Amino acid sequence: MRVLHVVTGLHAGGAERQLALLLRHLPKDQQHEVAALTNPGTVARELRADGFTVHHLDMRGNRDLAVLPRLTRLIRSGRYDLVHTHLYRAMLYGRLAARLAGVRTVVATEHSLQSGVIEGRPTSRGVRALYLGAERLGTTTLAVSGQVAAVLDEWGVPAERIRLLPNGVDAARYRFTPAARAAHRGRLRAQLGLPIGVFVVGAVGRLVPGKRFHVPLEALARLTDARLLLIGEGPERDALLDLAARLGVRDRLVLTGERDDVPELLTAVDVLVSPSREETFGLAALEGLAAGLPLLHSACPALAELPADAAPHARLLPSDPESYARELALLATTRPGPHPVPPAVAHYDIARIATDLAALYRHLTAPDGGPGRGPDRSAPFTRALRRPGGGPAAAPDGDSRRAPAPGGRVLPAQDPDRSGAAPTAAPAGGPDRSAPFARGFLRPGRGPAAAADPGPPVPAPPQGRDGRP
Repeated sequence: MRVLHVVTGLHAGGAERQLALLLRHLPKDQQHEVAALTNPGTVARELRADGFTVHHLDMRGNRDLAVLPRLTRLIRSGRYDLVHTHLYRAMLYGRLAARLAGVRTVVATEHSLQSGVIEGRPTSRGVRALYLGAERLGTTTLAVSGQVAAVLDEWGVPAERIRLLPNGVDAARYRFTPAARAAHRGRLRAQLGLPIGVFVVGAVGRLVPGKRFHVPLEALARLTDARLLLIGEGPERDALLDLAARLGVRDRLVLTGERDDVPELLTAVDVLVSPSREETFGLAALEGLAAGLPLLHSACPALAELPADAAPHARLLPSDPESYARELALLATTRPGPHPVPPAVAHYDIARIATDLAALYRHLTAPDGGPGRGPDRSAPFTRALRRPGGGPAAAPDGDSRRAPAPGGRVLPAQDPDRSGAAPTAAPAGGPDRSAPFARGFLRPGRGPAAAADPGPPVPAPPQGRDGRP
């Protein structure tokens, strides 16, 4: 089987890194190539180093319609069995090009869709209309969380065309022996100018407004002799430096820029914070848990759909400096060592997610595969969402508050009160309707949007979005 992944760009965002991670874990009998419409950055170099073919289509902006025939020719000449698109602009152009090239099976992963917001930018009628028009050209849309699936349903995407396939985390990359962890910690703290005994708060993500990294920075001003290590790059870098100077903590803020050694860098920190209110999955939070760190977060659908004991050292907080300062001061006093890796991490192990995706590919490309074309033989965690009348699926036992655990065992949904955390606010635009989508997939894991240039024909989101990424 030959598969072409079409993605808007390949700089170090969450969707892009998730794609690279999946490709490394998909079975070898499936041949995968990648086509980047624009910006073949860090992730493209990594994929090429791993032996994957990466095509750069040199798209100049949203009005560059010349990319469509180039992409169509690439798909036709490559004789691909399946095209898989990632991110808004790639979804629009990739689905159309695949159909023009005669490819019957077209899958899209929806990485970052919230009620009224796509990839960090408010949606307009035009964006929504184009999204739904392009969706009809595809076969299946994969939602990375129940929250994303709920919005797709709200938008009117047919339930039988939506499948749940969460992001994954490469747990093994964050697992170090005590000796190796101590060595990394000492080396990196020395390189970054962090005294070995100081309390270090870590955060990972694109430096964009939606990540709300000003919250831990303002909390830092309320702490004594702590440091904040921000791992990532983005347009908010200068604004964060200016804020740190105004708060008098410029010498206690360390910005690493874009890095490919995040697992090692997390050995240098004592707690991971994720103050964003706008996560559609929460991959950075899962990576912190995989590193054995206590976690303070304000939104993480990946954890919200699991029971509290799946991540006992994660605490849900309001996204304000006072709440974070209070909890950080307590952790600075107690200094908990690395925790055992919680069950939530195994639940989202990338190897299991990749196995499910490979099974879905096989099902959709089978002669009788795909929605309405025969029995579904794909993995149980990627089944289509169905209910009587064609709406979102209900759990087999009718319990909408339950989610599958590792091995298929059903666990009760998370109750924030069990961990003493503040309740999660409902997404803008109405109550949280994601619960019914949280059962039919493995729930054990950030990304840039299309470049600015929002004019026709494609109303694309801004480039800054969740992602390292």
